[in-house]
Amino acid sequence: MARLNDWLGLIRFSHTIFALPFAILAAFLAWTTPLPTAIQSSPAVDGEATAAAIYPQVRLQDIAGILLCMVLARSAAMAFNRWVDRRIDAANPRTANRHIPAGVLSAPKVLVFTIACGVGFVAATLLFLPNRLPLFASVPVLLFLCGYSLAKRFTQSAHLWLGVALSLSPLCVWAAIRGEVVLQNIGDFWVPAWLAVAVALWVAGFDIIYACQDAKFDEAEGLHSVPSKQGISGALRVAALAHVAMIMALVVLAWTGGSSGLGALFAVGVGLTAALVVYQHRLVSPNDLSRVNLAFFHTNAIVSVILMTAGVIDCFV
Repeated sequence: MARLNDWLGLIRFSHTIFALPFAILAAFLAWTTPLPTAIQSSPAVDGEATAAAIYPQVRLQDIAGILLCMVLARSAAMAFNRWVDRRIDAANPRTANRHIPAGVLSAPKVLVFTIACGVGFVAATLLFLPNRLPLFASVPVLLFLCGYSLAKRFTQSAHLWLGVALSLSPLCVWAAIRGEVVLQNIGDFWVPAWLAVAVALWVAGFDIIYACQDAKFDEAEGLHSVPSKQGISGALRVAALAHVAMIMALVVLAWTGGSSGLGALFAVGVGLTAALVVYQHRLVSPNDLSRVNLAFFHTNAIVSVILMTAGVIDCFV
């Protein structure tokens, strides 16, 4: 059990709550949105034919595939991050106690774990057959997820890279459930696209706040991050702008998502999310970063759960 806790700690398994709720929300939206090409005539009523919408089938294997793919892809990306950053983590006093620098887990074992999770992720996409899109997209998606760990070596956009990586979850879930219809009608991606934009901006914003803790270290090591290049004050302003844009994307999603089942409750969830984002930014300042972890984990965990819960209930009402 102690060793299991070490592996769960390595991949920050508890942080799965940031991405998984959006995958679950996307799944319910995909099931409750009529297929764009699946309109057929229903039996005549009073001598007139009526149009009936067809919805994607809810399959247990799809649900299992979503959960397995989310956990395995995230585990592979997190383990790769720890492996590739092991020397940087060892040099940074804040991260020197992480599993590899501290000697809790060896680098070769973490690399093997990364590869095993990656192979498992690709294999899990077979659960979506006969829909082959998840299988075809699995390797490119995995490479993009792992690419984030290298991004800070050459671009300040590493924070946005992380955001886009997490935003792939609603897009991939949508395609996994709805199949090749998304290729035949690109407009079918409208709803998950706005959700993905919101997730990308949300994650990029709070990752910039989190990175403020390492601004001086990143600058000294030549690593690219918004705080190391723009200063903490500038970084907090960029994070605030990202979160304003995130709320705007959620407003558009709430406004246009009626055909997918979103309604008044989701709109309330967006309002609560806006309040929590404002609260998050009030927790930190250029002169006081002592509450970054509170802003990073607790507040953002509540955001993801609120939006998922509100959206899922709306889909049922």
